[in-house]
Amino acid sequence: MIRLFDAARLCGLALGAAVLFGCTGNNPPEGQPSFYQDLAGPTAALDAGAAQSMISGYRRNNGLGTVTIDPELMRLANEQASAMAARGALDHGAGAPFKERIRKSRFDATIAVENIGAGYHTLAEAFSGWRDSPPHRANMLNANVTHMGIAAVYSPKSKYKVFWALILAAPDQHRS
Repeated sequence: MIRLFDAARLCGLALGAAVLFGCTGNNPPEGQPSFYQDLAGPTAALDAGAAQSMISGYRRNNGLGTVTIDPELMRLANEQASAMAARGALDHGAGAPFKERIRKSRFDATIAVENIGAGYHTLAEAFSGWRDSPPHRANMLNANVTHMGIAAVYSPKSKYKVFWALILAAPDQHRS
């Protein structure tokens, strides 16, 4: 199976006047999409905007609203992924139990859910793993969430190499 970006690269391989895959331009996209970037390296960085776009698109395809990136949820996700990486273990309670972490944060949530993962080297793999798991899919498709934070932390000594945390939540608009 040829991925869309692979097909676009093949456009440059068209010979003479022949057009491959209906390609008309001579400028194939440079590099690969960030959701395919291998994060199992010390300089790799997760593209949070791509994650927000991917999750929001999935939600839209299922009749739900989009989510926006929240700095506090990003911080909390990074702390959780880092705690799991430091322990080398996939564990919702690696730093502290999830409800306690949310309660002590600066995000006043009416609802908050968390997906974690390990061993996925790309955003696309993590997203697919969550999408294919009924409880994780339910979190991503929670109709009440409006904000998100996500992190991927590289752990070279771990068999997993990359630890993930995704937090989806909604702020309490009624509290002051």
